[in-house]
Amino acid sequence: MAVNNNRKIKRKVRNAYIISTVSIALVLFLLGAVGYLILGALNASNRLKENVSVFVMLKDGIPEETSAAVKRQLETNPAIREVKFIPKDQAAADFQAYLGSDFVEFLQTNPLPDSYEVKLDGRSAETGALSALEKQVMSWDGVDEVVYQRNVIEQVTSNINKFNLVLLLFGGALLIISLILLNNTIRVTIFSKRYLIHTMKLVGATRWFITKPFLGGSILQGIYAGLISWAMLAVMIAGLHEGLPEVKFVSDQLQLLFIFGAMMVGGILISLVFTAFAVRKFLRMRTDKLYLY
Repeated sequence: MAVNNNRKIKRKVRNAYIISTVSIALVLFLLGAVGYLILGALNASNRLKENVSVFVMLKDGIPEETSAAVKRQLETNPAIREVKFIPKDQAAADFQAYLGSDFVEFLQTNPLPDSYEVKLDGRSAETGALSALEKQVMSWDGVDEVVYQRNVIEQVTSNINKFNLVLLLFGGALLIISLILLNNTIRVTIFSKRYLIHTMKLVGATRWFITKPFLGGSILQGIYAGLISWAMLAVMIAGLHEGLPEVKFVSDQLQLLFIFGAMMVGGILISLVFTAFAVRKFLRMRTDKLYLY
């Protein structure tokens, strides 16, 4: 009879340990997935912004030296990653191809000026940074106008910010719920060993001596949970790349290493902190309350 009871207790402890490990892994997977999607959205936003062209229109009849000076100033600007000169004849040809008619023949003149097409770094393509760059460029000799799609940039930034906010709120709500459930799950795991903790207290064991093996087990549990969550996230990433090959998600190795590293560290910390609080609770519990808990 005693042997059967011991087996049942061991089975319950093992099942509680497995459940808490899987629960931690699910929480880590949730956080990793949210972080991965947010980084993917930010990277997509940067790529869109980098593809937005800014046109620096030059004044008619300026000397070549002035045009070359404008180009040098553009190329030395750290916010600009690419500068391309577009002569007025090429601009007219491109516009004619877009319209499908020869507007130069109709107007008897080419109203389009020489210009520079500028591509910006994604981080510098914000509306505020662009406005500051526009003011700076407009003060240069030979520059007539700076033209870019302000509405497109503002719309992209607004949509990405809304998407990230929704993800953060959704992930935050699920995180709070998951942590509450995890706290109860880990407490149940420690609860199954409450008599062992009480016995060690009776024989004079110090609190650190009692707590140390539980903390060591929690670190191992966090590592297991981290490995499980890694596998789940890797499957999700592979599925996204397979199902949506046209969408470029996070591909930077450093960003992926940061996500996976944060998941492992998070798993260890979650298991360690909740285990420490649960053990502390039973260490402080009075003997007459032990059987009522």
